[in-house]
Amino acid sequence: MTRRVVITGIGMVTPLGRTVEETWLNVCAGRSGVGPVTRFDATALPVTFAAEAAAVAAHPLDRGDLKLRLAATALLEALAQSGSVGGPRTGVCMGSEIGRPSLETLANALRDGLPPARSDLERMDPAAPTRLMAEMAGAAGPQSTVSTACTSSSQAVGEGVLRIRRGDADAMIVGGVDVLVDAIMITGFAKLGALSERNDAPDRASRPFDADRDGFVLGEGAGVLIVEELDRALERGATILGEITGYGCSCNAYRITDSPPDGRGAHQSMQAALEDAGLRPDQIGYINAHGTSTPMNDPSEARGIQRTFPDPVPVSSTKSSMGHLVAACGAVEAILCVLAIRDQCLPPTINLERPDPSCALDHVANVARRAPVEHAMTNTFGFGGSNGSIVVSKHG
Repeated sequence: MTRRVVITGIGMVTPLGRTVEETWLNVCAGRSGVGPVTRFDATALPVTFAAEAAAVAAHPLDRGDLKLRLAATALLEALAQSGSVGGPRTGVCMGSEIGRPSLETLANALRDGLPPARSDLERMDPAAPTRLMAEMAGAAGPQSTVSTACTSSSQAVGEGVLRIRRGDADAMIVGGVDVLVDAIMITGFAKLGALSERNDAPDRASRPFDADRDGFVLGEGAGVLIVEELDRALERGATILGEITGYGCSCNAYRITDSPPDGRGAHQSMQAALEDAGLRPDQIGYINAHGTSTPMNDPSEARGIQRTFPDPVPVSSTKSSMGHLVAACGAVEAILCVLAIRDQCLPPTINLERPDPSCALDHVANVARRAPVEHAMTNTFGFGGSNGSIVVSKHG
């Protein structure tokens, strides 16, 4: 019998809040976390705005780095809800990428002919958040880090689920964290033509599926879930928030920065997640789309959804409110699916004023929608062609 995997703790820090409930309230209210960059002077850059994470306090173990502060804050919130889950049968799998601000510091040091500081090299390590999680939680089981761009944390969640199903662990701390808002990343993505350049109206810049979209908005944040084998969670009296019933992934095998126009990679990932969950397409009540607001991603994903779901399913992209959290987006958006099921409320895609005919879907546009939902899917599709889909279900 397949071991069932349930969610017993969730935590997040996003541009819309320091906690799960603060973020959820603002997402459902249709607020935007996008605004002018405040952390450094961006006036000379082609894009002067971003979705900066809410400020968080330092933790004694996080060594001061912003990425680790965000990860520590999200983990502490999840642990406070789940209770102690440490020990040799608890593992960690986090999605993360190279430390972005440290990359900028390293580049400046090399430009000035200085040797890079050891602390900067350590902060560039994508596995640093995973080690921090294990240390903070006392998790002595299997550890791994996933670094597949935008798909990192959805694959980290999925890989954690697979470890529990196989019996490698009884509980896993899973999720993702990323910090992208720095001059190098803004300039690089802007040169690629991937970023919105609505410097005069940043809160309206992220507009997935809208005919007037012109690129994505860089964001940052962290999302952490505590997932456990069902019987273990019941034995210790944990509150069960939901169940992860399906996980699917694929590779486009197309181009590094482009999505195939027919949406075949997205379809393959979603279909695999449905089959893993043992669900029919008509049983999915909500899809949290990858929905980046780029001219290329949105119609490709829309075609993938249309191929997978013959009948319309309510769809929204919460990146419209909080920008693109890249390595953290999959975990954060999986948590939003947990909350959508809990409250029977579908968060909206804001700024969707003129839906693109090439993205013909049942959009939850601008205002949250009350709707019955027992199973929700979240999608992430990354640079390099990596795809991931997760099905979150009501436990019962």
